[in-house]
Amino acid sequence: MSSPQENLRNLLKIGKLKAEPPNQSEFDRLVMSARRKLPDAENAGNSADTRFTVAYDAAYALAVAALRWHGYRSENRTLVFQVLVHTLSFPKEKSRLLDHCHQQRNLALYEGEGPPNEQLIRELIAVAKDLQAAVATLGPVKTAPR
Repeated sequence: MSSPQENLRNLLKIGKLKAEPPNQSEFDRLVMSARRKLPDAENAGNSADTRFTVAYDAAYALAVAALRWHGYRSENRTLVFQVLVHTLSFPKEKSRLLDHCHQQRNLALYEGEGPPNEQLIRELIAVAKDLQAAVATLGPVKTAPR
């Protein structure tokens, strides 16, 4: 069975990920971006569209932060969520929810679909908070190669 690091290196080998040294400042900005957005996602006074969008954006920022902490970057949003099982040992079912939310985001953004239902928004917020807690356990970015 492959380790999480081996899986990330394999994705690098096939061109799905790019190696890029982690940067503490970038990591901190991504985490702070999510921290600013999550309260807006929880604010019932905001529209469902707004709550979903900012919750999705917060989750994405945290997923990118986890990937960057490991020294990788991806241009594929779906992959950023899929590799959470390797970057944070995040449960697959939560990664699948984020993938579903990514699809919902694309439908809204590119096809004008209405906002998702409140249940999905609540689930997305909960997963984003789980991501926030998991990212907090990573600690400072290590500058040595991984």
